[in-house]
Amino acid sequence: MSSSRPRLRLAACLLNISEARRKYIVENVAKAALLEKNGQKHHEVSVLNIFSDQDYNRSVITIAASVEELGDSILAACVEAFRSIDMEVQEGIHPCLGAVDLIPIYPLSGVRVEECGAVARSLAENLVERVPGCSVFLFGEADLPEKRSLVQRRKQLGWFTRRDFSALEPDLRVAPARRCGLTVSYINKCFLIVK
Repeated sequence: MSSSRPRLRLAACLLNISEARRKYIVENVAKAALLEKNGQKHHEVSVLNIFSDQDYNRSVITIAASVEELGDSILAACVEAFRSIDMEVQEGIHPCLGAVDLIPIYPLSGVRVEECGAVARSLAENLVERVPGCSVFLFGEADLPEKRSLVQRRKQLGWFTRRDFSALEPDLRVAPARRCGLTVSYINKCFLIVK
């Protein structure tokens, strides 16, 4: 028996932001993901979960949407995070690099990993246009043709030890003057590292 219902094409993002202690900022970032450009609630986007770690001063916002809508939703959340989080005063034990630290994108239903990589690359291009000074590093399916893993990129970036970011060469934009972020795609995940 066949169904006449359209096949759902869903993907999810585990947006990592460098804030957990000011709940209103985390909530505003999550709300931004839910709104269309006209300010109305987007009915095809859901925030499934928000996990905040006070010691790390880091939150993970899980956003699910159709693969066609996910990039715009993540972009809106990222713009709000960059606007609201000052990395010059941010403190926490997690070795974060930016206000938006990691943007993993996963296929959920009817979506191929390569499509998630395309969403991540498009999102990276839009981020550097919308956020002045944003630096983006790609990995996995977004990092073509190399498809370097997150572990490889973390080692290259000196994720856990680096304090001088001026020598880094991002995939998009110029080397960050201060802390940066990351945009990534990896096997069945797509991620961004951004400033």
